[in-house]
Amino acid sequence: MIQLFATPNYNFIGRRRWAYLASALFILVGLVSLVSKGGLRYDIDFAGGTLVQVRFEQAPRVADIRRSLAGIGLETAIIQEFGDPREFIVRLPLGDKDSTAVARQIQQALGGAGTLGAFEIRRVEFVGPQVGRDLQLQAIYAVIAAAAGMLLYIALRFDLKGGVAAIVAVAHDVLVSVGALSLTDREFSLPVLAAILTIIGYSVNDTIVAYDRLRENRARLGVRGRPFAEQINTAINQTLSRTVLTALTTFFATLLLLVFGGKVLEDFAFALVVGVVTGTYSTVYIAGALIVDWTHYVEGRVRRPKKAVAKA
Repeated sequence: MIQLFATPNYNFIGRRRWAYLASALFILVGLVSLVSKGGLRYDIDFAGGTLVQVRFEQAPRVADIRRSLAGIGLETAIIQEFGDPREFIVRLPLGDKDSTAVARQIQQALGGAGTLGAFEIRRVEFVGPQVGRDLQLQAIYAVIAAAAGMLLYIALRFDLKGGVAAIVAVAHDVLVSVGALSLTDREFSLPVLAAILTIIGYSVNDTIVAYDRLRENRARLGVRGRPFAEQINTAINQTLSRTVLTALTTFFATLLLLVFGGKVLEDFAFALVVGVVTGTYSTVYIAGALIVDWTHYVEGRVRRPKKAVAKA
C-alpha cells in the first residue's frame, strides 16, 4: 500500500482540547442556523405538498412566473431554479386541492401569462401529510437503528468505551453535516438521508481500523506499560496513510459528483463531501481522544478513594 507518511508521529491526542473546541464551534454554528431557520428545509417527500417541474424554451424572469401564479391564488408557491435558467421547480404547501388540478391550474396560468413563452410540465409529484410524517419517523428510526447496531458490534468486538466513543464521533459527523446543509440552505431529501447513512458507515469504518491497530499493538508489541494516550496516538499514526488515502479517493469521487452530477444529485453529493471530511477528522481527532478522556476519568475515580485511605 502507498505510504503518504513514512514514520508519522503527530500528537493528535495532545491537541484534543483544540479539536473539541473546533467541533463544538462547528456544531454550534450549525445549530444556530437550524434554530434561526425553524429547522431543516425538508423536501416534498418529508414535508408533503405538491411539486411541479417546468421547463421553458426561453429563460423567463422569476417575477413573471410569480405574478402569473399569484393571479390564480398561488402566491405562496415557492419558485426555485433547477440547475438551468430555463427550468424551475414550483412547490406548494399541503392544501385541499388535488395535485392534478393544481398542475392544470399552473399550466393554464403560465400559458395565459403571455410573456413566458412555450414551456413543458416535466414532473408533478404529490405527497400527503401522513406519508411525509411517516417518512420523517422512518428516517429517525433508520439512523437510531444504524447507531445501535454499530454500538453493539464495536462493544462486542472491542469494548463498551470504544463503542460509545465511535457513536459520539458519528453523532458529531451527522450534526456537522446537517448544520452544513442548513447553512447552505439545502433541502433534506431521501437522497440526502441516504448520504447521512453512508456517512455513518464511512466514519465508523475508519474508526474501527484505528481500534484494530490499537488491539494488535497491545497483543503483539507489549505496549501495556505505555500510557494509554500514547498507545492511541501510535495506532492513529500507524493507520494515518490508509485513512487519508481512503478519504482522498472518496472525497474526489464525491466532489466530481457534486460538480458534474447535476441539480438532482447536488444536495446528496454535498452531504457526502462534508461527511467524508468531517468523518476523517473525527476518526483522527475525536474518537480516540474520547476513549482517552473516559479512561482518565475512570482511573481518576478509582485513585481518589485509595488516596483517601492512604491519608487516613
